[in-house]
Parts: sequence; structure tokens; C-alpha cells
Amino acid sequence: MPEVGRVKKAGLVGGIGPESTLDYYKGINGGYRARMGGGDNPPLIIDSLNLAEMYDLAANKQWPAFTTRLVGSVKNLVAGGAEFAAMAANTAHIVFEAVQRQSPIPLISIVEETCKAAQIKKCKSVVIFGTAFTMSSGLYTDAFAAYGIEASVPTAAEQATIHGIIFPHLQEGIVLTDEKCTMLQIANRMIAERQADALILGCTELPLIIKEQDLDVLVLDTTQIHIDAIVDYLLS
Repeated sequence: MPEVGRVKKAGLVGGIGPESTLDYYKGINGGYRARMGGGDNPPLIIDSLNLAEMYDLAANKQWPAFTTRLVGSVKNLVAGGAEFAAMAANTAHIVFEAVQRQSPIPLISIVEETCKAAQIKKCKSVVIFGTAFTMSSGLYTDAFAAYGIEASVPTAAEQATIHGIIFPHLQEGIVLTDEKCTMLQIANRMIAERQADALILGCTELPLIIKEQDLDVLVLDTTQIHIDAIVDYLLS
């Protein structure tokens, strides 16, 4: 068993959505056990937000209220003993900096960790998939630019199509064959046009429908990247 210092207690802002929160819980526990050996679980607390409420705030661009809910969730985690936290949703990271400024504890950013992973893989051009909120916000395109990586998003119509697959089906854990085909058609078109090195699954539900073997380029699963970073921080 590797020697580490005292394990930090992690906090997870969950519920947005519930399916990906389960993936985070299982992934953090699995990653911890793989690193440490044995059957111990890491110290972890989850505060689950109301997906319907958060979706409505994002859809109506009520970002101050959206931020307030996230900050409140982080403070609930702190009250439960969390020493650092992560938000288990890409869309929540649209207001990451505002939440971080008000957070009493460090937050692990899914966007920054994904940019680091793409840089390690020597990516020069990537395609971003996610919710319409994420794709239209410039969240990933701006972040990747700071790393010298070109990031492209689908057309507005394609963004609406992808968003319509995520909500409600993927949020409910439902994968339909025709919707997967539609996703892959958009991905392949953009990868060819942009000569992209990778597809970024910039929504924590997208790994349900797009797998690494589905494409001829690298598929970067932001959920797994985030989970790995959380486990790293737990043990740091």
C-alpha cells in the first residue's frame, strides 16, 4: 500500500444531474481503492441540488442566483467537514470563478483539469460537446485558448440537437441508438473539418452515449479526468 499523509475529506456538489453524481461517487471510490489497495472508502460528503431548479436558472440566464445556489452548496459541504470540493457538472463551471471567490475551501475545476489533460496529450485542435449552456458560453473555447489549443463548437442548430439529447434522455440515463448516430455524425463532420485531435465530452452525461472506440480520434471524458484529479487531491 502506498504511503500517503492524512487523507483529505472531499465535498461534491451533486444533483446536476443525478446520474453523473452516481458516476462521481463510484469513480472516486474506485479510484481511491485502486491507488490505495484494500476496500477502504475515502472520506466524502455530497450535497445534492435540485436539477430542475438549476436548469431553469441556467435556461433563463439567472447566473447570480445560479451562483448563489452553488455557493450555498459548497458551504453545506464545509459544514460537513469538507476540506476541498468539486462541482459534478460542466455547466456549473460557467460561474466557477464567482463560486471559487466565495468558497471557504479550494475547488477543483473540471475545465482546467481537462485543458491540462489535452495539453499532456499534445492536442492542437479539439471539438467541444456539451449542453447548449456550456457550448455557447465560451467556457471551454476560452480556457483552451489560454493553453494554445484551438477549440471549436458545433453550429447553433447542432448545439440545440445535442442539448435536446442530453435533456431529458441522458439526464435520465437513457441512450437511444438514433440519437447516438446523430451525435457521431456531428462529431465526425467537425473532426474532419477542423482536423481535430480530440472530442471533448464537456457534459458529465455524454460518456453514457459516446465511447472511446466510437471515433478515430482521442475522446476526452471530462468526468473521468475530474474524478482522477479529485482522487489526486484527496491523497496529496
